[in-house]
Amino acid sequence: MRYESAIDFSAIEAIDVHVHYETDSCGHHAMPQEYIDASAAYFKGGERIPSADSIAELYRGLNMAGVIFTIDARTQLGHLPNSIDDLVSAAQKHNDVLIPFGSVDPRMGEDAITEAVRQVKELGVWGMKFHPSVQGFDPSDPQYLPLWRKVAELGVPALFHTGQNGMGAGMPGGGGIKLRYSNPLLLDDVAAEVPGLTIIMAHPSVPWQDEANSIAIHKPNVYIDLSGWRPKYFPESLVRFASNMLSEKLLFGTDYPLIAPEKWLADFADLPIKDEVRPKIFKDNALRALGVK
Repeated sequence: MRYESAIDFSAIEAIDVHVHYETDSCGHHAMPQEYIDASAAYFKGGERIPSADSIAELYRGLNMAGVIFTIDARTQLGHLPNSIDDLVSAAQKHNDVLIPFGSVDPRMGEDAITEAVRQVKELGVWGMKFHPSVQGFDPSDPQYLPLWRKVAELGVPALFHTGQNGMGAGMPGGGGIKLRYSNPLLLDDVAAEVPGLTIIMAHPSVPWQDEANSIAIHKPNVYIDLSGWRPKYFPESLVRFASNMLSEKLLFGTDYPLIAPEKWLADFADLPIKDEVRPKIFKDNALRALGVK
């Protein structure tokens, strides 16, 4: 099945660019159960693995669209991800509110490139999701340049986890997950060498927020999504730049189901951000990053 959007972008109020869909119709999860349990304990949220039907119902009720994705970390975790084909089918079923992103394991070399092409051209995904820490790779390593160039050629954005990591939190050795791979400075190399690739740095990049701010300001092809942290905990520098130098670069995102949209929105309403910038963060900037005309 190929995804075809039926979203009325003029009518919706926002686009949540960061929503996890981590199970498929066969009940197969994105990662081993112990990692899912650890992240649930870290975020203290509600249902950890909601169905596509419940995700769609939530965002339909909020008059929002949501970008759904999973993570292919088969090499690092020794665990096959939930099916991308199933994810796309779920998005197509709810194509008035859901947008699918794909994911490949960069450590699979040429096979990753071939699969990225399939997911974009045959399945119709609108972007690719990567998590350097969970997938266990340095995105600035030259061996991955062919993949980044191919994603750029395909004309879709790449969303990379940055900063602190809820996955593996509290597990012995953090579940083997290395935080340094999620330093946004590694993505500055990618942005410089592949200027045609739209990069979305996921999350406030604690403890490297100043670096992330500088990269997004400096590189026209780089955005920051605001997921993974309740806004009341946003770094001060991120809030300070939101109304000026980053007003065209910030994207609404929650990290649902790890953070509920209602809680995120209530916190965000209290931040000192200019009223005229808020619609950009909620929708306009995402439309540009996603290539919606």
